[in-house]
Amino acid sequence: MGGVGAVLAEEIARAHQAGRTAGTVVLVEGVSDRRAIEALAARRRRDLPAEGVMVIPTAGVTNLGRFLELLGPDGYDVRLAGLVDEGEVRQLALALPRIGLGGPLDRGALEAHGFFVCVRDLEDELIRALGTVRMVELIESQGHLRRFHSFQNQPAQRHKTIEQQLWRWLGNHKIRYAPLMVETLDLDRVPAPLDGVLTFTAD
Repeated sequence: MGGVGAVLAEEIARAHQAGRTAGTVVLVEGVSDRRAIEALAARRRRDLPAEGVMVIPTAGVTNLGRFLELLGPDGYDVRLAGLVDEGEVRQLALALPRIGLGGPLDRGALEAHGFFVCVRDLEDELIRALGTVRMVELIESQGHLRRFHSFQNQPAQRHKTIEQQLWRWLGNHKIRYAPLMVETLDLDRVPAPLDGVLTFTAD
């Protein structure tokens, strides 16, 4: 087994471990989301493992239901939370009632259950929170500015706004940049979904 299958198997193994040892599991779509949550926790001087909080990527939204069933009331029955993209809301709102967590769920009800929604995705939230100037400065600090400018000059990118260019460029670099963006943020500018899910784990 390789590729996505290997990643999924590894995360399912971690989910079983979390079910046996953690008090709260935060489900996210990918590794970049996990690293962003962990970076914010570190900035707030929180030790998530010591608190019994485990952040687990589901290796894609299509696997979300599997993790919910494994960890929910009919599985290990741990406290669940999550960070999802706007495009995943319908799937999540259908999946949670299937495992016994509430009836019809709107955005407010999802948050009450610990699941917070990014407008597009977390990288988009972080770009808007940082602003384009600081984002470009961060890219320069990592020695990637020439690479980003080359990307901007590609025919498919020239007509886009810099916000759109940054978001598209981060698609191939988000695992590295997600925690760096969080570390660069002013703490009063943390995107609401990221702040919400981390705060929920402290309740």
